[in-house]
Amino acid sequence: MDLDLAQVRGFVVVAEELHFGRAAGRLGISQQGLSKRVARLEGALGVRLLERDARGVALTGAGRRFLEPARRVLAQGERAVAAVGCAARPLRIDVWGHLYAPMRTLARAVDAAPGLSVEPVPGRDLPSVAAALLRGESDAGFGRVHPLPNGGDAGLTHRLVRLEPVDALLSAAHPLAGRDVLRPAELRGSVLRFPAAVDRLDFLTRFADRFDVQDRVGSTNLGLEHFLDEVRDDPSCFSLVPADTPLPDHPGVRTVPLADPTPLYAWSLLWREEASGGPNHQLDRLVEAFTTEAARGRWLEYDPARDWLPDADEAALRP
Repeated sequence: MDLDLAQVRGFVVVAEELHFGRAAGRLGISQQGLSKRVARLEGALGVRLLERDARGVALTGAGRRFLEPARRVLAQGERAVAAVGCAARPLRIDVWGHLYAPMRTLARAVDAAPGLSVEPVPGRDLPSVAAALLRGESDAGFGRVHPLPNGGDAGLTHRLVRLEPVDALLSAAHPLAGRDVLRPAELRGSVLRFPAAVDRLDFLTRFADRFDVQDRVGSTNLGLEHFLDEVRDDPSCFSLVPADTPLPDHPGVRTVPLADPTPLYAWSLLWREEASGGPNHQLDRLVEAFTTEAARGRWLEYDPARDWLPDADEAALRP
C-alpha cells in the first residue's frame, strides 16, 4: 500500500501529544481534519492505532509498533525533499545548558568548517530537544546528553565532543573560598545549589551522589547573574561550572579548581540515527569539524586515575 505522509504525520503528532486538540494546534489544522486523517490511515492499514475515550487518547499495541517506523518514514521523506530542493537550508541545532555557555564550543566547530550554514536555536532542556529531533523539527542538538526515562531518546545517537574540567563556584564568604584548589570530597558538608530544579540537572545529581553531598537545593532559572547572586548570598552553598565558562565580573563569588579527582563536564552532539549521511552532508561536516577541533584542542583527554566522569559519559568514550 502507499502511505499518505500527511496521515502518517498526523498519527505521529497525536501519539506524541496524546491529545487531538494539542496535536491539531501543532499541525495548524482543525481537530476534525486531524481526526479524519488518522481515521483514513487506520482504515488503510486495517488496524486501530489509537484508543479514544473520555479520559483521552492512548496507543494500541499496533500503534506502539507503528510509531517508530512511522517516524523513520517521515524523516526519509524530509531527506527526499532536501535532495531536490532544500540543500541550502541551514542546519538547525537546538542548544541547551545555557548557563554553561555551550555556544563557545559550538562556535569553534562551526568556524572550523567554512561554508557550513547553521541555525542555532535555544532549547529548554535535553528532553525537549530530544522530542524536537524525533519530530523532525531540528537536525541536531548540542549540550550534555544522558539517558532519558521511558525511551525518550530511542532513535537518537550522540557523539561526545568535549570534556571540560569543572570548577567549584562559591560565595566569597564560604569557608573554602580562599583555597587555591579543592578536592570534591571537601565539599561534602556544603549545600549543592542547582541553577534550576533539582531533577533537571543530571550532572550535578551524579556529582552529589558520587561525592556524598547530601544537601541539595534547587533554584528558579532566571539567568546567570541571578544565580551568581544566590550563590553570593549563601556562604553555606556551592555549585559547579565548566572551567572555561565566561562568568561576569562578580566580586561576591569566586571559582576554585577541583582536583583529585577533577570532574569533567561532557558536551555532545545529538541527532537522529538515520539523519547522518543526508543529501547535503551538513550534519556530517559538523561531526567532522568537531572531530578536528577535539583533536586540535585535546578536548577528549581523560585519565580515570586523575579525572571523574559519570558512568554514562565514560561509556561514551569507549569505541
